[in-house]
Amino acid sequence: MRTMDLDDLDIFRCVVREGGVTRAATRLHRVPSNVTTRIKQFEARLGVALFRREGRSLNLTEAGRILLGHAETLLRMADLAEQELRSGVVRGVLRLGSLESAAGARLPPILSAFHAQFPDVTIELQTGTSRAMLRQLERFEIEAAFVSEPFDHSSLLSVPAFDEELVLITGRNAPGIGTGTGRRTLVAFPHGCSYRQRLIAWLAEDGASYDRVLEMSSYHAIVACVAAGTGIAIVPAAVLDNAVMSTAIERHPLPSHLRINWTRLVWKGEASAALRALTMLLPDAAGTSAPA
Repeated sequence: MRTMDLDDLDIFRCVVREGGVTRAATRLHRVPSNVTTRIKQFEARLGVALFRREGRSLNLTEAGRILLGHAETLLRMADLAEQELRSGVVRGVLRLGSLESAAGARLPPILSAFHAQFPDVTIELQTGTSRAMLRQLERFEIEAAFVSEPFDHSSLLSVPAFDEELVLITGRNAPGIGTGTGRRTLVAFPHGCSYRQRLIAWLAEDGASYDRVLEMSSYHAIVACVAAGTGIAIVPAAVLDNAVMSTAIERHPLPSHLRINWTRLVWKGEASAALRALTMLLPDAAGTSAPA
């Protein structure tokens, strides 16, 4: 069954406004017989009469009066949408996911600049692990996410957002990671955290081992546990610079192949105008010729 389209509504409204088929046809640059046929076909699809034909005049039926109100609303909304697209004004809601580290240390100046340039866009931000953000993308619960490499790029578009310097943290005077230094507790976010994966990979490279993973939900909790001597963790240096109790832990450099980690902004399908605008404000995306 065909549904009504904007062209049907425009012809119907024009007949009402012009007071008849002949004037409407002139206005629409159509022949009168074409307008008459379109109105009759429209009435047949709807299953109701829109006009009472009294001699040469047309008067709206009750159904026609109801439809006219909806037609005015729908056509006005269509006109507004076209004007916004042609004017380049960016509006709407941009739903983003992010790693907690990016949300706390990297995104505030970017989102502040975005709001200053595009005040008609509302940003909804939620945090989680890279794996959790990617799942939400798959379910279309968010439009884009800031996630940490490595991740599966196969079904995604992305641009580089920023890089993070990662450091190992331990309690004061505790040894760093080294072969034969005993078993440890790792303090990390739940499964799906790329930094946790890096720490486990480094331990495997050095032949070190760990007893358990203590899962935390925030960097404040991770730093506090490490400061208390509970275990070791990998965190972004930018987060640590602003963390409470950061002076109660010690930093240890990571090997060069683990030290720098890229965060990318990823999405599926065609990016909205708001998302395209956001990518232009990312420091490491400037000048990027094509998404990865």
